[in-house]
Amino acid sequence: MQTINPYEVKGEIDYKKVVSDFGLKQISDQTLERFEKLANGSYYAMRRGIYFAERDLNWLMDQYEKGNKFYVYTGIAPSGGMHIGQTMQFQIAKWLQDRFDAEVLIMIPDEEKFLVKKNPAFTLENGHTLAMEDALDIAALGFDSRKTKIFLDTEYAKTLYKQAVRVSKYVTYSIIKDALGFGNDTNIGALFYTSFQAVPAFLKSVQAGKNIPCLIPMGVDQDVHFRIARNAIAKMGYYKPASLVSTFMPGLSMNPKMSASDPNNTIYLSDDEATVAKKVNKAITGQQDTLELQKKYGGNPDKCAVCQYYKYMFEPDDRKLAEILEGERKGTLLAGEHKKDLAMRINHFLKEHRTMKRKIEGKLEDFMLRD
Repeated sequence: MQTINPYEVKGEIDYKKVVSDFGLKQISDQTLERFEKLANGSYYAMRRGIYFAERDLNWLMDQYEKGNKFYVYTGIAPSGGMHIGQTMQFQIAKWLQDRFDAEVLIMIPDEEKFLVKKNPAFTLENGHTLAMEDALDIAALGFDSRKTKIFLDTEYAKTLYKQAVRVSKYVTYSIIKDALGFGNDTNIGALFYTSFQAVPAFLKSVQAGKNIPCLIPMGVDQDVHFRIARNAIAKMGYYKPASLVSTFMPGLSMNPKMSASDPNNTIYLSDDEATVAKKVNKAITGQQDTLELQKKYGGNPDKCAVCQYYKYMFEPDDRKLAEILEGERKGTLLAGEHKKDLAMRINHFLKEHRTMKRKIEGKLEDFMLRD
């Protein structure tokens, strides 16, 4: 049995069932072709079905063709060091910024994990410290500071709170309780959080005094927040946000979602070269138990963390990716070579990211929104 919500992901994920259960729409070939035409380019993670579902994407494109430009909203709730899987939504946001000249709003809810984590050692101050570290990691992914604004909930609350109160009028306790699996012992801060998270999805419309479309790239575990928010936002007279919904980048042990709280199965942006090599070397592969069996029967790339990491981030060339996956199936690709190459690619990505962080460290304030 699969469980998918912002606070728990477990089981083997059936994404076709997710589309049906969540009321999503699978991204069709026609929709993808239209989107790529408007973008004048193709994004690898959309081509490969990593972004597999959407809400109102064709409506968003209709608006864009009418000259009503959209902005992008995404974010991250800090709970530990940022890992490579968490960069997915920011990388596509950066691509959307480049292709559509889109403004990007990035929310970092520094209070969320304090409210929902059952670890009393995790303080509000912890959340704030981690949020500022995440802000630097995000900015270092190459965003344009003139068109990108990052904000922490506790520091932008004067602006956010007034609109969150308006959202909350349309969100009942029973809706939040049922959608997120909360019980009677859930604190009222956690119950209110969805209303807060909804605000950036219409905030540009409030500020402009007219409706502006919003596109939210998100992991599928976040969809429940915005299913609730879309209804409230529409009742307030604003456009419902459109969304691009992604599958989960798996952990190194092929658990369904890479998690910041599982250090042995996660690659953090702060990992050094030796740590990356050690972790990747222990990654689960889809190969047979022995070299002889692998050569004879081949392996399963769908069960191989190494193959999946190439697919999700580390081989942008579709032809080369197909060769890697076929090599796994035919048994011609061997685990040792496979892992060594992946570790090298991950370390190259991390090295470039660290270089960019050093360049912008003194310029982070250019990205920040504060009341």
